[in-house]
Amino acid sequence: MTRFDAAALAEVDSILRAASAAEILPRFRRLAATDIRTKSGPLDMVTDADEGAERLIAAALAERFPGCLVVGEEGYAADPTLADRLGTAPLAFVVDPVDGTANFAAGMAIFGCMAAAFVRGEVVAAWIHDPVGQDSLISAEGQGAWIAGADGARGIPLRVAGPVPVNRMVGCVSYGYLVEPLKSHVAARLPRLAKTWQLGCAAHEYRLLAGGHTHLSLYNRLMPWDHAPGWLIHREAGGYSAHFDGSSYRASTDRAGGLICAPDRASWEAAREALLGD
Repeated sequence: MTRFDAAALAEVDSILRAASAAEILPRFRRLAATDIRTKSGPLDMVTDADEGAERLIAAALAERFPGCLVVGEEGYAADPTLADRLGTAPLAFVVDPVDGTANFAAGMAIFGCMAAAFVRGEVVAAWIHDPVGQDSLISAEGQGAWIAGADGARGIPLRVAGPVPVNRMVGCVSYGYLVEPLKSHVAARLPRLAKTWQLGCAAHEYRLLAGGHTHLSLYNRLMPWDHAPGWLIHREAGGYSAHFDGSSYRASTDRAGGLICAPDRASWEAAREALLGD
């Protein structure tokens, strides 16, 4: 498959919705202490909802798209070599079953269920489902980006915000994963923007960005399940993005180099100069 038609896009959306209804929402605000664990550190959490939803999604994708590669966040934690095949697989999916796990575990309704499809290393389709709001952002290469409502029907098209001067830009700047001295450099320059915040959930940060509610985002750590879905949705909504050095982002291989997303190239250049420049 090189192109996702309307039926295939809707089927993957239905898979995410079903997993959310079966494995995620029933556990929201009902997690016991034993249902929450840490992986690499105290801020890197996993819950029974993450693991259950990923199993369900992976099985459903494998049934619908026989032979596809599925790289889930939790599967990758067990076998990091899975991601090495994203660049060459004829069809692959990355899955983040619960993006914003810390929020989910704390009972905050700022989490999402995300997936993106790759064909030989290129992102061709993306989904960000909001289990609480029961709608989804959906995008396919060359087909735009839109919101699908609770009934799954294609609805409001997404469009990024119009360009504004740096001092009027608002956005999500995730500087926590930056290394020093860049971390302090960026933090000191945040007042150059009108307002910044961090939601601890890329799914909702990309939703704000692609829907025109914020102007920019900045990330350093680029795991494909965190950024491939939102990156394509943002691009198909008219946005521009690139690594910190201006080079193009390739979600199947790039884990470092940072990423700035903005309404257009001129806005990207202005934001980069404001936050990373001398």
